[in-house]
Amino acid sequence: MNELLLLSLLLLTGFVAGVSNAIAGGGTFFTFPVFLAAGLPPVVANASNAIAVWPGHALAVVGYRKSLAGYGDGIGSSVLIALGGGITGALLLTVTGNAVFVKLIPFLLLFATILFASGPALGARLSALNAVPSLSGSGKVASIVQFVFAFYGGFFGAGLGIMYMAALHLSGVHDVQANNALKNLLAAVVTSVAVLVFAATGLVAWKYTLTAFSGAMVGGYAGAYIAQWMPGLWLRRIVIAFGLLLTIYYFVKYYG
Repeated sequence: MNELLLLSLLLLTGFVAGVSNAIAGGGTFFTFPVFLAAGLPPVVANASNAIAVWPGHALAVVGYRKSLAGYGDGIGSSVLIALGGGITGALLLTVTGNAVFVKLIPFLLLFATILFASGPALGARLSALNAVPSLSGSGKVASIVQFVFAFYGGFFGAGLGIMYMAALHLSGVHDVQANNALKNLLAAVVTSVAVLVFAATGLVAWKYTLTAFSGAMVGGYAGAYIAQWMPGLWLRRIVIAFGLLLTIYYFVKYYG
């Protein structure tokens, strides 16, 4: 692929990923294939992508700071769980060989796509299990779920947003705006610690990463405000469709 075209695609998909992560999650679906198309080893592509889409959740927290102010109870324990799970998942990726990871890609994408497709139904089912009105009342089941999702987020990350929204439903956070605000906070924690691990271990192609990162910074900040007045249904449908196409493509590529 032409270098200028590649950098342009990374900038554009970075912006789209930033908006998508702030509203509904799934930004990785847009950027990860471009990193692979750049010819990077799969593990490096995944680590570079994690850094590139980091602003999507992190900057969205700024836009939701007022909503977060009313949910102080219980946030501390959830942040610690996110830290532990995110670091563990990121460290596992650093010792996973490219030959192994490349075979996991179609399954990881399929898993993430299914999560997106079943997100609302999953959230409704989980919320029925717990009627506690705040994070302070979340129990052991919710904590385990949060850790598993944080671990997954540190290892791959696609679909982390919708996974956290479901986990927060289980923890008793049923208000949509509060849920979205907390989802962005915890996802930002997971991706932040993963970014530190990947940068420290040298698994980053910085030229490509910083290009997509620039687009994601703008998209993430804009998405936090767009999400508060625009329904995310149309974006969810695009993400799901894109996820299915990618899943089919990589199954054919690596197993066909």
